[in-house]
Amino acid sequence: MKRPGLKAIIAALAVVGVCGVIVSCVTMDHAMVPPPMIPGATYVGMDICAPCHEKQVRDFKLTSHARLQIDNEKVVGQGCEGCHGPGSLHAEAGGGRGKFIVNPSKDPKACYQCHLDKQAQMNLPYHHPVREGRMSCSSCHDPHGADIKKGKSLMIARVNDTCAQCHREQTRPHVYEHEALREGCTICHQVHGSVNQKMLIERNQNLCLKCHAQVGIGGAVGANLYIGDSNHNTRVRQGTCYNAGCHTAIHGSNLNDHLRY
Repeated sequence: MKRPGLKAIIAALAVVGVCGVIVSCVTMDHAMVPPPMIPGATYVGMDICAPCHEKQVRDFKLTSHARLQIDNEKVVGQGCEGCHGPGSLHAEAGGGRGKFIVNPSKDPKACYQCHLDKQAQMNLPYHHPVREGRMSCSSCHDPHGADIKKGKSLMIARVNDTCAQCHREQTRPHVYEHEALREGCTICHQVHGSVNQKMLIERNQNLCLKCHAQVGIGGAVGANLYIGDSNHNTRVRQGTCYNAGCHTAIHGSNLNDHLRY
């Protein structure tokens, strides 16, 4: 009988580890740990939130987050209170920004309840500065919106628009574009965190070779593409395509169609 591989064993152990803290299996296909608790507060239901937060409640009902349900012997909650915690004290006090309520825009722990995989990625060496408090999950995601991501156009452009909020120089139009951007920033970057610098999905020339295999090591075409006194076959062996003094304008160029500067 074939023995299970190392990856399969690790995956199984991860599931066992996660199941130890599950409160309920929600319909978003995420494991969930206990929701935020507020001392002395009880769950009152989303309808209590609606009079003051009419737009958020209306939009929220169209999202996958609205399907979240916490239900066991000790905890009952759905909708707004799944992320913000029980709302009785907040409602009794007549509201108030951040008063007796968990604020996910300031504390990512509310998001990590369900998105344990994203929490793990945020703990990798290179990540968006959510842990450091310089941004939050809601900087890129609208938890109350039907789309979740903040961009409003087609899917790929929507991802790029979200990145463009901060990375304007990288996402602005160029005379000579890098076609990879048509696939979205995530074709090269892990958006929550990576073991590689700049949150790249690969740390070396293998990233470029995923698309540009014709200039790969030993390639019949690449071996004949000379640059000065060297060819791609030699240059690719020396290091990354964008750090070897060649294709430095990796997001696009206004001067060179080979994205060299």
